[in-house]
Amino acid sequence: MAKCIRVPKSEGEPIRRALMEEGLLDMDYRIGSEGDSILMPVLCDGYRGYAAEEAELRPSNRGETDYKDIADVPDGLKEYLPKSFDVIGDIAILKLEDCLVPYRAAIGEALMKVTPNIRAVFLDGGVKGDFRVRELEKIAGSGTSEVIHREYGTRMMTDPSKVYFNPRLATERARVASMVEDGEVVIDMFAGVAPFGTVICRHARPSMVYSIDLNPECERFMKENMRLNRIRNMECIIGDSTEVVRELPKADRIIMNLPQMADRFLDSALRSVKPSGIIHMHKIMERSELEPFQKEMTKRMADEGLGMRVVRVSELKTYSPTMSVYVFDICPE
Repeated sequence: MAKCIRVPKSEGEPIRRALMEEGLLDMDYRIGSEGDSILMPVLCDGYRGYAAEEAELRPSNRGETDYKDIADVPDGLKEYLPKSFDVIGDIAILKLEDCLVPYRAAIGEALMKVTPNIRAVFLDGGVKGDFRVRELEKIAGSGTSEVIHREYGTRMMTDPSKVYFNPRLATERARVASMVEDGEVVIDMFAGVAPFGTVICRHARPSMVYSIDLNPECERFMKENMRLNRIRNMECIIGDSTEVVRELPKADRIIMNLPQMADRFLDSALRSVKPSGIIHMHKIMERSELEPFQKEMTKRMADEGLGMRVVRVSELKTYSPTMSVYVFDICPE
């Protein structure tokens, strides 16, 4: 028996892509079908409102299509090989347990053999510094970590060793874009290379998107992404977002993708959003602290004379065995 979600056939391909992007599709089983539904094997307890269930699915029998089967590492260590990895453009980025680091070159070569269209593989040493850039080491392939990444009909230039970019937020970016109404003013306070702004401008009709980031390296990438996608209604700003927003028009929508500490800047966002507006705030936290955190956050804002109401909370991805990244949709009151 395999854990799976049951989705309508009309939604099968978008859901499959989203699960792949987030590393939640269980590659050990084949996708099944039953009547008008598709059974997607998953590594989570539910997805986009679809509850997980148990079903008989055929093993994938991937043989040598699974890099774990051909990676030249001791058999006793193969259980530690990662099940998922990030693909950004034509590069793959993976994290390894310390015991596997001495075999990183062999692992990278194995991954390239079985993953189509991958030019290079990089070892992820973690996110470093205030600019949230990844410490990368090339372990296989050729070229640099600068790529063109494709997502929901857009093309975005990025380099995760220089600027922040998370490919696993593709579904969230599409969700936010689908909510944007004609003529909205949107502010992205921690924009990176402006993937939120790029997807929004391609799939909605805002009057203006202000994409802000503190990292000077972001400006070149943001402007190139505007050119690649023929965007004219986005402004790229390098600076401290808490200061920049004071000079901008009030926003209909504010995006706060700084999960380590976005809540520290919530007061600034609440002062910059229209009374009818909404804030999408990302936060890494212990799952057990979800309800207490909301109460504490609401009280802290009230102490500053700022009313707020959480209208929606959704888990974006797992961060650790006990922690997840959540998005809070917050309205001022």
